[in-house]
Amino acid sequence: MSASQPTNASTTSGEPPLKRAIGPKLLILFVIGDILGTGIYATTGKVAGKVGGALWLPFLIGFVVAMLTAASYVELVGKYPKAAGAALYAQKAFKVPFLTFVIAFMVMCSGLSSASAAALAFSGDYLGEFTDAVPPTLVAILFVLALAAINLRGVAESVKANVVLTLVELSGLVVILSIGAYAVFAGGGEPSRLTDLETGGTGYALMTGVLGATALGFFAFVGFEDSVNMAEETQDPARTFPRAIFIGVTVTGTIYVLVALVSSLLVDSRTLEGSSGPLLEVVKAGGVDFPPKLFALIALFAVTNSALINIMMASRLCYGMANERILPRAMGSVLARRRTPWAGIVFVTVLAVGLVSTGEIEGLGDTTSFLLLCVFAVVNIAVLVLRKDRVDHAHFRTPTALPVLGAITSLILASPLADRAADVYIRAGILLLIGIGLWAVNKAVMSAQKKA
Repeated sequence: MSASQPTNASTTSGEPPLKRAIGPKLLILFVIGDILGTGIYATTGKVAGKVGGALWLPFLIGFVVAMLTAASYVELVGKYPKAAGAALYAQKAFKVPFLTFVIAFMVMCSGLSSASAAALAFSGDYLGEFTDAVPPTLVAILFVLALAAINLRGVAESVKANVVLTLVELSGLVVILSIGAYAVFAGGGEPSRLTDLETGGTGYALMTGVLGATALGFFAFVGFEDSVNMAEETQDPARTFPRAIFIGVTVTGTIYVLVALVSSLLVDSRTLEGSSGPLLEVVKAGGVDFPPKLFALIALFAVTNSALINIMMASRLCYGMANERILPRAMGSVLARRRTPWAGIVFVTVLAVGLVSTGEIEGLGDTTSFLLLCVFAVVNIAVLVLRKDRVDHAHFRTPTALPVLGAITSLILASPLADRAADVYIRAGILLLIGIGLWAVNKAVMSAQKKA
């Protein structure tokens, strides 16, 4: 069957197809829940440390960049509704197997670094409101293992858990916005902070400072790209995805900018920077009698949701790559009864435990952003290249200017202009070297199979 005729995975392997359990409303909540979470709950303070009181600016720029790339993903997932996501698009556009593997590996690692950042956020200041008796790293590792168990249980169970957690984390952000509204009407806060840009200079230094804050803040927007890896488990993906992704990015982007405004209004940037639970500082400073422990509990649910969805994404990506023969077919093994990709889940869980054991929240968050910005640049170029590839079903088509701008902005934010810490590039480089090693092993295995 040609590339223009999307197939179910069962036609290319002996494994049963994934269950189409996700409808339109569930997918919208999935996208919102995937974007919301660790980024806004845990890294807002670090963004404030880079840019100062004008905390809303990086989130506004990030919103625009995310929407540009989201439009490209919407076109491509409607055109090719399969689980491999960016790796599939790169292969169809450029037909360079090595590039395809690198893109797939970078996407997978971005999900794992995001999930690992969430796990560490879970074990930080928010959990500290209740107990500090258990070592944070041990808590984070147990947390990852628990999410793997939920993922093995089934996609319906995982996505339903996502719906509950999404509603909980939304309630936490509503609390923040309500506190901000109260402060404004009561004449509280410090409005003058909202225009303070504390980037350590003017001109070039100002530009790189804002770009650096935007690059880190962009971590809060990643997630919409994960949803395309659920295409084989979504009902009528060509019609469902455009509305779900655009609504998801718009809702979360609006909330983020408003939360950033409230955070800067009520708490100075240095206090925010020093906390791994910055929104908890906003609750405490808001002048509203809202229990800090209750908000901390909500935040724990929020970061749990981020980690759950990223583990789901990475495991589905392994499944998709295995069926595209980018990874050995064994990585596409599915539990016959639960119809979940168990081999992929186990593989990504092991890698996530390794990242949790060696990283920290800000570095892992920035690594996630860097990896995905590189991928987004390729995806935006791919959507233009694939315009020549016609398919026999209707799908969304984005205006040409959007992927062009998406590629340019993604490359700028991924470049050294973003004033990114050296350890982020080192971590990403090590991950890429691991990927190249896996590529070599996979080629050797496939070569041996051909000779057999």
